[in-house]
Amino acid sequence: MTGSLLGVRPHPGRPPVLDAGPGGDAAGWTERHGDALRDLLDDHGVVLVRGLGLRTVADVAGVAARLGTGSYVEREAIAARTLLSDGVYSATPWPARQPMCAHHELSYVLDTPATLLFACLRAPETGGATPLVDTSRVAADLPPALVDRVEREGWILTRSYGDDIGASWEQAFGTADRDAVERYCRANAIDTVWTPDGGLRTRQRRHGVLMHPVTGQRVWFNQIAFLSEFAMDPEVREFLLEMHGPDGLPFSTRFGDGSPVPEAVVDEINAAHDRHAVREPWQDGDLLVVDNLRFAHGRDPYTGDRHVVVAMTDGVAVPAFEGAR
Repeated sequence: MTGSLLGVRPHPGRPPVLDAGPGGDAAGWTERHGDALRDLLDDHGVVLVRGLGLRTVADVAGVAARLGTGSYVEREAIAARTLLSDGVYSATPWPARQPMCAHHELSYVLDTPATLLFACLRAPETGGATPLVDTSRVAADLPPALVDRVEREGWILTRSYGDDIGASWEQAFGTADRDAVERYCRANAIDTVWTPDGGLRTRQRRHGVLMHPVTGQRVWFNQIAFLSEFAMDPEVREFLLEMHGPDGLPFSTRFGDGSPVPEAVVDEINAAHDRHAVREPWQDGDLLVVDNLRFAHGRDPYTGDRHVVVAMTDGVAVPAFEGAR
């Protein structure tokens, strides 16, 4: 099979699947067919490559090095995850019994990964698929007034780094040096407040609707719903509100003018993502290549020992919101 002959099998309700043939040399296959695979990604926004036989983190790092333009160093992580190899991370820690709603990876970061490579080293016993959502369809599905408002105003993410939920500020910024954190935040249009107990609170305003650089389509590119306080377990949210007040929540989102995003709007956003989600059960050795600017991803509940890792590549600059600070 030559690169020019690569083709995918379309299935309703499932991502396009590409059969790579017998596994054994994933890096070599990617070296030979990488250009064609990138063309397919431009066409479809997501491609599941089956048959590569990925077994180790080193296998994944080898594929990522040949497919991407350079490994991506994560900053501002919501939940701490482990760097397993150059550019390869563990999956976001999340309870197996709880679904993870669809979101674009690091859509609040000004230097965001354009391409995600999810690799299944061990498939779960049941469930655990990665739902994929073309958010150009979400932008067309949501009420026009909501989409226009977010496109016009952007959205605001506030975070309170502590020990309750998610990454500490040291983990999120990759340093324990406050001055280095301050420099990063100034360079990335993030307001900072240090609390008396050594914690950190941040606020950043970001674009929530983008024009895709390849398709020219309007995409719903944000984490308004995923990082909403209403995404938390209600009992956990009430406990944190009682302990820390509304300004001390680990994360919350607002419209760009500072007004709250009602729970009903969060539910509406999640419902639109659910309507357009496609999924394929994982098999051992699968590689899922995702255009992070176009497709959101989530995770279904599962049983068994699911081992999926992710490589992030092709960092791309997203413009800061004018007047964000």
